[in-house]
Amino acid sequence: MINKNRLIKLTQELIRIDSQNPPGNEQSIAQFVKQRLSSIGLRVKLYTFAPKRTNVVGILKAKDPRFSLLISPHLDTVPAGANWKFAPLDAKIHQGKIYGRGATDCKGNLASGIEALQSLVEAKSRLNYDIIFAATADEESGSGLGIIPLLEKRILRPDYAVILDSDDFKIVVAQKGLIHFKVCIRGKKAHGAYPWRGVNAIDIATRIIIRLKAYKFRYQPHRLLKAPTVNIGTIRGGDKVNMVADFCEFEVDIRFLPGMDARKILKDVKKIIQRQARDYKIEIEGIQEPYEIDARHPLVAGLVKKNQSIIGKKNLSGSEGATVITFFQDLHIPALAYGCGSGGTAHASDEYIKIKDLYRGAIILEEFLKSFKGDKLNE
Repeated sequence: MINKNRLIKLTQELIRIDSQNPPGNEQSIAQFVKQRLSSIGLRVKLYTFAPKRTNVVGILKAKDPRFSLLISPHLDTVPAGANWKFAPLDAKIHQGKIYGRGATDCKGNLASGIEALQSLVEAKSRLNYDIIFAATADEESGSGLGIIPLLEKRILRPDYAVILDSDDFKIVVAQKGLIHFKVCIRGKKAHGAYPWRGVNAIDIATRIIIRLKAYKFRYQPHRLLKAPTVNIGTIRGGDKVNMVADFCEFEVDIRFLPGMDARKILKDVKKIIQRQARDYKIEIEGIQEPYEIDARHPLVAGLVKKNQSIIGKKNLSGSEGATVITFFQDLHIPALAYGCGSGGTAHASDEYIKIKDLYRGAIILEEFLKSFKGDKLNE
């Protein structure tokens, strides 16, 4: 049985361990989680791919396992920043909510996962599969020191994956892809009083940005996701107000739907830039493919059933942002994201999680783990 008071205390303890990224240091929280998982009875190892960037992997072994299921929250948080009413590392309880950086993203989910495992062990639940619990580093900066190397090095190779990184009990079954790139425009310096003597890179960048924002994507609408988007995230150019700018650099974030081709989008982007600029460079900073799992898959159906019984609705959802579920598709591992965080509070000042939802989230997860039987190939 889920111990509510123990769950609340655990969530507070996790929030009070500083794991802001940047700068990036999950060592202390990883040691804490390792100790907790070991005390429950899991076989636990730490994996570090850069100094102090520690991942925790624990296994709850079944007597005769037929498959394995990964449960994975992350350890790091975004920086706390300023303008908090409640101190971001105090984990204060106020009006049924626990406040603090990471309360929703993702230490509440981390705590609910640990509590669900402890409850299973205390109840001597007999499962026919191994549970792999991986609390990972570096999620807030791309997972290059976390879930990605854990998968690439085959440290993790489960049959199924549930990523605990969602809120409001949403079962994330579809996710947009992303393209991040930088455009570097070169012009020619001149005195600001004689702009015709130079080539203003900022002017060129402005024309490109206007056309990128007006770009017409070709796509099929998705029932769980909004239309593709273009966002200009950063821009920098010029040396001084009375000089013609001979350089301008800006970064672009494109989010696109399942079924769309990143290479085709980038080809169109290049055409837009070529029509406006002679001297330019495009630097691809990252491409993450979109993801979708069939809503009828047993992994999804199992959580839907528990959602319906406890919160009264299915809550199938799509993610406009990027979770790590996309990294499982090339390995043909069915994956989804789920969680009990409080929507709209992640990355914000006075981030919180509702205690009622934290408790229900742990109950749903435990009930799901007790009932999951895998798909037809495992039966």
